[in-house]
Amino acid sequence: MSAPSGTVAGDPPGGRRAALVWGVGVAVYFVAVIFRTSLGVAGLDAAERFDVGASALSAFSILQLLVYAGMQIPVGLMVDRLGTKRVLTYGVVLFTVGQLGFALSPSYGTALAARALLGCGDAMTFISLLRLGTRWFPARRGPLIAQIAALFGMAGNLVSTIVLSRLLDGVGWTNAFAGSALAGVLVLVLLLVFLKDHPEGFEPPPPSGAGGRFVRRQISASWAEPGTRLGMWVHFTTQFPAMVFLLLWGMPFLVEAQGLERGAAGGLLTLVVVSNMAVGLAYGQIIARHHTARAPLALGTVAATAALWAAVLLWPGDHAPMGLLVALCLVLGACGPASMIGFDFARPANPQERQGTASGIVNMGGFTASMTTLLAVGVLLDATGDDYRIAFASVFVLQALGVAQILRLRARTVRRERERLVASRVEAVHVPA
Repeated sequence: MSAPSGTVAGDPPGGRRAALVWGVGVAVYFVAVIFRTSLGVAGLDAAERFDVGASALSAFSILQLLVYAGMQIPVGLMVDRLGTKRVLTYGVVLFTVGQLGFALSPSYGTALAARALLGCGDAMTFISLLRLGTRWFPARRGPLIAQIAALFGMAGNLVSTIVLSRLLDGVGWTNAFAGSALAGVLVLVLLLVFLKDHPEGFEPPPPSGAGGRFVRRQISASWAEPGTRLGMWVHFTTQFPAMVFLLLWGMPFLVEAQGLERGAAGGLLTLVVVSNMAVGLAYGQIIARHHTARAPLALGTVAATAALWAAVLLWPGDHAPMGLLVALCLVLGACGPASMIGFDFARPANPQERQGTASGIVNMGGFTASMTTLLAVGVLLDATGDDYRIAFASVFVLQALGVAQILRLRARTVRRERERLVASRVEAVHVPA
């Protein structure tokens, strides 16, 4: 039987069944992002509730991201070996218990432990969702599917920004966080009833090997590909400015440094999310049609982000004009979609049996940068008496490091992709009858 037009032999067909199953995975990720970003709108409330300063407050997000980043490669290996459904089930249970624990925490220490548990469960969602997409949709749909997944993640951020902030004002800390945990129970039921790892007739081959040798082989083979490493550095360089802004420091920066009311600050955070959703769809379509646009889009996003941050931080006077803050938030909205380009470098560089591991390596990049910057901003704020200009200047250091690595690996990755394309064409020509 021939493959459908636009696909290659062995590609999954996609279709309504694929959309339904993948939609369940998207719902899990949507809830995970709501829980992950919930502290972004509750940062000032958390500081008051637990009576902590900037460094201790940043420890919530740093610990959550430390667990998340540290789990990426193990989760990738788990997905490659155990399948998507089992790993997502573990993730939902962990992040739901973590969110409920955060709601009921009587002290700073127990709240930290709850955020760590939440981060562990959250870490199991996105890599699983990417793997689910590659199992249910044709490869040519990969860039767009990944961007749509990220778009729903940002929709979760939007819910967190708008809905949870109002719940905090209306019903208080415990009721708001405990009530949101019910969403985790709902997606767990959907996951157990409807999700399947792959379509019928597209069962993956069983994993070859087990134990330490399997782990070392998966990681070393994925890391040996320049596309995997380039993907990690693209993710590292592009994601963290928006992540730091949305996850914790955006609200305090806009309220305390820029003198905005919380409502206006919340509106700007919402603008970042809306911009992200619009840019994500555009980037996905562009890359699906023009593969060579990957690096220019990523580097262009980094340049625009650096330019707008510099303009805001160097603006004379106490407060930057609202128009400049709006422009900054619009550009920060492009950071998430640009980070997804990292997966578009790693995906063609690795076979199906290594997709989870390679995606884990890539995803570790941005969250490592975010964790580093969250810590740097908190420490610098405490050291400088809440000088946000000095604290946010740490963004430029990590951007410079990442750009240097992208430029170093870019040509090598393109060369390997061309070699692989030539080899696949030769193989197609010489397939025996």
